[in-house]
Amino acid sequence: MPTATPTFEAKPELIEAVKIALGADVVSSTVEHGQLIVTVPAAKIVTALTALRDASNLMFEQLLYVCGVDYPDRPQRFEVVYALLSVSLNLRLRVKVLTDEDTPVPSVVGVYPSANWFERETWDMYGVFFADHPDLRRILTDYGFDGHPMRKDFPLTGYVELRYDPDQRRVVYEPVKLTQDFRTFDFASPWEAITDIQLPGDEKAVKPPYWEKPV
Repeated sequence: MPTATPTFEAKPELIEAVKIALGADVVSSTVEHGQLIVTVPAAKIVTALTALRDASNLMFEQLLYVCGVDYPDRPQRFEVVYALLSVSLNLRLRVKVLTDEDTPVPSVVGVYPSANWFERETWDMYGVFFADHPDLRRILTDYGFDGHPMRKDFPLTGYVELRYDPDQRRVVYEPVKLTQDFRTFDFASPWEAITDIQLPGDEKAVKPPYWEKPV
């Protein structure tokens, strides 16, 4: 089956130009699915993005998105990913920083104003704090929401549920009440799970040896 061809490619010239622009701030770099991914220290993210935006041979003038990734088993469990686009030169790049639950990441709103809502969403979903953000508050969940729902340790049911109370004539929040405990389901096919019971018709599924020709 043919594989899809990437719509862009991290050429050697791009890799070299990015490394020159960032210098010693490059912690690691890799190419995945044709796209260059560079990791920099969280404290250097503002400097790094400014250099990538202003370099005449890169010109990453557009920030496509900022998102979070959660790896609970790592000491620095969160990755914050910045996707950059150079419209002028048709180049793409992803920049990553690592952080934990307590260490803030500098806000890049001063470099890319579009980061305002992106950083708010990352804070809302993952709890990554962005230092010096002009208005860091929740953007997708409700006011007073408890927790960050995109974390791997956040329960699928959440912590609270809401309903309209006709007596109080308003929406009320209540702790989640499950009608039954969580159960572990066995999703194996019954034809695979039953191995020690002979059911009528099973003999038809036994293929005779090739030397035994049917009569």
